[in-house]
Formats: sequence, structure tokens, C-alpha cells
Amino acid sequence: MSQDNLITLYSKEANEHVVTKRNKKKFANAAKLSLIKFSKKLKKRVLFTETKKMHKKK
Repeated sequence: MSQDNLITLYSKEANEHVVTKRNKKKFANAAKLSLIKFSKKLKKRVLFTETKKMHKKK
């Protein structure tokens, strides 16, 4: 995977982050990407939103 295509997605509901890749051509005009992905912590699908940094666990 190319490093410039990697993004971090964060879910407030599950308090976890996921690293995935983003298609720069398809989502060129999108400000922040939001995807519904499976949360391993909650064992259900939740909304993940793109962030710049990884949140630290407390």
C-alpha cells in the first residue's frame, strides 16, 4: 500500500481507530470521509470519520 493513500478513521462511539486506504481520484473533492465499518470492540457496524491523528487511549 502506498503511504500517501493511507488514512485514519476514528469512531467516538467505539473509541477506536482503523487505518485504511483512500482512492484519491474518486474522493478528490470530499473534505472528510465517513464510512460505516465493523467495530471489533462493539461487534457491530458503526460510523467512522476521517481524522488527521490517531487518538490516544486513556
